[in-house]
Amino acid sequence: MDARGPVRFLWWLARTHQGRVGLGAMFGSLWYLSLVITPWLLARAIDRGLHGRSTTALLEWAALVLVVGVASAGLSIMRHRSMTKLRLAVALKTADLVMTHATRLGSALPRRVTAGEVVTIGISDVWTIGRAMNVGGVGVASVLAIVVTSLLLFSTSHMLAVVVLIGVPLLAVAVGPLLGRTQRAGRQYREKQGELNARLVDVLGGLKILNGLGGKDTHRRRYDLESSRLREQGYRVGGPSSWIGALGEGLPVVFIGVVIWLAARLAADGGITVGQLVAVYGYTAVLAIPVNVLIFCGFDVTHGVVAARRVTEFLRIPLDDPAGRPAPTGPAVLHDPESGVVVEPGRLTALVGASAAVIDRLGRYGPTTATWGGIPLAEIAQPEIRSRILVAQADADLFAGPLRAVVAGPAEPDDQAVEAAIATSAAADVATSPDRPVDWGGRNLSGGQRQRLRLARAVYADPELLLAVEPTSAVDAHTEAAIAERLAHARAGRGTVVTTTSPVLLDRADTVHYLVDGRVAATGTHRSLLAAEPGYRALVDRAFGEDE
Repeated sequence: MDARGPVRFLWWLARTHQGRVGLGAMFGSLWYLSLVITPWLLARAIDRGLHGRSTTALLEWAALVLVVGVASAGLSIMRHRSMTKLRLAVALKTADLVMTHATRLGSALPRRVTAGEVVTIGISDVWTIGRAMNVGGVGVASVLAIVVTSLLLFSTSHMLAVVVLIGVPLLAVAVGPLLGRTQRAGRQYREKQGELNARLVDVLGGLKILNGLGGKDTHRRRYDLESSRLREQGYRVGGPSSWIGALGEGLPVVFIGVVIWLAARLAADGGITVGQLVAVYGYTAVLAIPVNVLIFCGFDVTHGVVAARRVTEFLRIPLDDPAGRPAPTGPAVLHDPESGVVVEPGRLTALVGASAAVIDRLGRYGPTTATWGGIPLAEIAQPEIRSRILVAQADADLFAGPLRAVVAGPAEPDDQAVEAAIATSAAADVATSPDRPVDWGGRNLSGGQRQRLRLARAVYADPELLLAVEPTSAVDAHTEAAIAERLAHARAGRGTVVTTTSPVLLDRADTVHYLVDGRVAATGTHRSLLAAEPGYRALVDRAFGEDE
């Protein structure tokens, strides 16, 4: 794969699908040739049959016209089929590359690119790139058709051939500036489209919460405003695009008119025969098709470059290097120097305050100076980190499937372990049956049920170190108390970190780090910090009061 730039990427796709590109060019060329040869056959039928008053010649040439017409119909079907398959193959190949890279990025993906950008690439850009392949199939065939038509015109009249050879480049010159404007406007439109889709995904993902907080109308108005701005940008794209469409349809017709007028003058002066006049009309009428196709191929390539730029930017997002030093041979201290947080093995540690960045560093999701057993976390082989340190985000995705498979994740489901994990997360109301179907994203579950199911999945994985982000923020006080007691028991002897302001969870923690501006301001037990730290007490009391 060559993702060094949009043009290189498009060229790589064309080379990867060169067989399909070749078929499209072959069938397109043969179809165009069948169209071009028809006027030549008609000219022979007129001059040798009608004008020569030979019934035999007329029937012979007419039969050839019929045969070529039937062949042209078949070639037209094959041209369309081959080009459609080419566009689909390229679009699906691009989608496969994007999905593969997104999968390899894994949970680091939301930290690198917005969900709306991925949606826009998968829905819009891949098909735009597929259409750009038209230039490799029918685009090549169109150039060949213009060359052959020019040669036939040259055999009829040198002057007409010169007019065609001069006129076709002039058509391209007329459309060229509009293609540049379209690309610039299209690039800006594409960026705003990705931003708007990102907002839409975020709003849809939190729609129930927005309804509960009464913020739905505020976000709707904001979305309407940004959507209106995108529409205005779309008009800027549509302006030059509409002119390209108009010129693509209109200029070839004007061109035909000029050539036919010149040919009629030649026929009136006796420079060409009546049959040749008919042939010239046919040649120029056929010529309008490849000229039109070339104009729209330029349009497709322009938009394809814009789409390919976004795709290559996504594909160039670096993957974490799996290579590195071995991890500590056994449980070891995890330390984040930037915040001062220390996580000791076998203990339940709680973080209170702004701690998202701390969790990212301790889990090595992005640049980190954290150490594990004194070894820089950034130097340890990533597979070892992922197999022993698990970051359980509050909004982690849930895949569709039976409940036991959702809880077990990639591991083979063990029904007893699944039941134990569900019990730890107080999710008995979710587990009405081990085979209960769970929709993608847990859409058939409430917010609290989804959160407990995520926690059950993390507990089932039984990592050496579990870093759980707000594991009880969406449950009631009674359920939260049950989870706090069961989680401490289930994770006894295993290192666990929770970010929370819940008093019941904090009271179970062996160590509590109180963070201010991303750094540890105080460390102790929950009760000692309540007595000694007014800021900690105010933060916990405020959160507890809001929960109540």
